[in-house]
Amino acid sequence: MVPRVEFRSYYGQPVIKPPAWKSPDVPAYFFLGGLAGASATMAALAELTGRPRLAFAGYLTAGAGAAAGTGALIHDLGRPARFLNMLRMIKLTSPLSVGSWLLAGFSTLAGAAAASTVTGLLPGPAKAAKAGAAVLGPAMMTYPAVLVADTAVPAWHEAHRELPFVFAGAGLASGGALGMLAAPPVEAGPARAMAVVGSALELAGETALRRHGLVAEPYHRGRAGRWFRAGRLLTAAGAVGTLLAGGHRRGAAACGLALLAGSLCTRFAVFEAGRTSARDPKYTVVPQRERLSGQS
Repeated sequence: MVPRVEFRSYYGQPVIKPPAWKSPDVPAYFFLGGLAGASATMAALAELTGRPRLAFAGYLTAGAGAAAGTGALIHDLGRPARFLNMLRMIKLTSPLSVGSWLLAGFSTLAGAAAASTVTGLLPGPAKAAKAGAAVLGPAMMTYPAVLVADTAVPAWHEAHRELPFVFAGAGLASGGALGMLAAPPVEAGPARAMAVVGSALELAGETALRRHGLVAEPYHRGRAGRWFRAGRLLTAAGAVGTLLAGGHRRGAAACGLALLAGSLCTRFAVFEAGRTSARDPKYTVVPQRERLSGQS
């Protein structure tokens, strides 16, 4: 029997250029943006339904998360001027350009909402800021998935259908988890529901990644695989615990911490899987050859 030929590129060099984004800056930016977006939407709904402490925690988390996420992005870019340069124009066909304006708009609105929530000043304009942040919240949760999928990185590009569900689910889980930690159980019912639904969505999206075969390997091997398994375990444990003991203060705190940690691990897993697939040429060339042979 002739052994199966393993693909190799010239001198083992990558076919595409690996992403220049740095860790932990970019995974932290993805996590904080999703947390802020989910919290802004949760806070607006909590305020409408008469849950003041849940709304207070949500607005503060949205403002602080947006500010910290912007800081992580600027640190990755190297200096603030590079972020400001991305706002000189808007290109609707570029996820990076649209995402930069989305981040700038959401951060401004969430920051204003948080400031008014703490100080009580300018309640009229604050209502508009809160509503605007709540509307932009879902986009903050999902746009990083569009951003990474719109690249040539195999593990990201091939998963362009699944990653929005993974990011949205992780964002909802983290926002719900923060609500469970910050609000009393009597007010945290919607936060618990958000956490469970988000966890289910995240886990379902991660399971669906397996259909990509070879290109899905980086999600399950090496450093990315360790992040991936830790994230799934923490998210599943947090979701089950929320269903069983989320109505109790200590149980809610433990489950909330597990869900936050699981959401963060998921962002690191996706980031590391992309870098791994970009460095190994087989993830770029082998699927291309398979598609070409299928057309012939």
